[in-house]
Amino acid sequence: GIAYDPVGLFRGEAELWRYGGNPSLGQPRTFSQPWAWVDLSQLQAMAPLHPVSVQCQEAQVVVTVHRDLFGTGRLVRAADLSLGSASCLPVVWSTPETTVTFVAGLHECGSTLRVTPDSLIYTTSLNYSPAPLGNPVVIRTSPAVVPIECHYPRRSNVSSNGVKPTWAPFHSTLSSEEKLLFSLHLMSDDWSAERASTVFQLGEVLHFQAGVDAGNHVPLRLFVDSCVATLTADRTSSPQYAFIDFHGCLVDGQLDDATSTFISPRPRQDVLQFTVDAFKFAGDSSNLIYITCHLKVSPADQAPDPLNKACSFSKASSLWVPVEGTPDICSCCELRSCGLASHSRRLHVPSRWPGGRARRELPSQPDPSVKEADVVVGPLFIHSWQDHTMRRVPPQGHLWMVLGLAVVAGLVILILAVLGAL
Repeated sequence: GIAYDPVGLFRGEAELWRYGGNPSLGQPRTFSQPWAWVDLSQLQAMAPLHPVSVQCQEAQVVVTVHRDLFGTGRLVRAADLSLGSASCLPVVWSTPETTVTFVAGLHECGSTLRVTPDSLIYTTSLNYSPAPLGNPVVIRTSPAVVPIECHYPRRSNVSSNGVKPTWAPFHSTLSSEEKLLFSLHLMSDDWSAERASTVFQLGEVLHFQAGVDAGNHVPLRLFVDSCVATLTADRTSSPQYAFIDFHGCLVDGQLDDATSTFISPRPRQDVLQFTVDAFKFAGDSSNLIYITCHLKVSPADQAPDPLNKACSFSKASSLWVPVEGTPDICSCCELRSCGLASHSRRLHVPSRWPGGRARRELPSQPDPSVKEADVVVGPLFIHSWQDHTMRRVPPQGHLWMVLGLAVVAGLVILILAVLGAL
């Protein structure tokens, strides 16, 4: 028989997708369409040529899995397959079928977004977690994780013929094929430039600037729907702290030891700035945090409402104050309940509050008038004054040791001199 190398074969095809050229002619060209990358290194058996097929579409990813995942002739159970860290189930599968199909939005199922100068890269994974059958003491297959990436060029049209977008345009004359580019940056204290360092000390203030490149869209207004801090890049990990929640309430500003606030007025409608007092998780020695924010936009001529707002807590008046709009849109921040989950897609992770209470909003269909995305910043290194003290202790100890040795040496010399004189 012939032994196939599934990793080498699939990586070879990934290069074809990337360059869109004919390798036999030696004419690779710059890619202008989405392309997929799949790592089959964990499927070490003699797998079929393409046990996992990926289509990167405009607003979703379609993953087709051959149930003969390891090329052994034994079909894996469809129920043992899931997509992403959220373990999404397949949408098309039945016992007689030899393939399983997953369909998920680019921001669904726990996928993550990485932005490079040239590309938007959405990362997820196909997970195979076999459940014990028959005798639970023994297992006959190994679990596997297949990383999947969808690459989208930032500087070209990523639409493809025959693919219709799953979101409605803001205006009937807009091209629904355009994509919005969301961003989140750490800024200098005077907001003049992006901050070069990601190292902070407790007591400092973090300056965040969220933005969206609207392209040829009608004027848009940007909102920060929620922000969650975690110890890892996985936004669903624990512990976590939601400092913006309830569709734009900067809840961290309510704490006695915080001055966090949205900056008003905005520099532009498609930009929103806010400050957060530096913090770290208690008992964590790494001092690292990741920030995941859910950003969204609405037409600039649409009045802010309880689901599209930016509200800060004013300690002077003990009231919630919006960046724009009427004060009543912020009243729900005090109740910590701002509309139904069905009106907006947000970070589907539990939000922790003082006292240990947690809440979770269920996934829902997006509002057709809203375009949104999750953006991650980190890792940020947050150290405390004690960290400086501990780092300074060794040099100080060494200095006292040197002084002590000098005193002892001086006494010895003095004693020898006295003995010599005698």
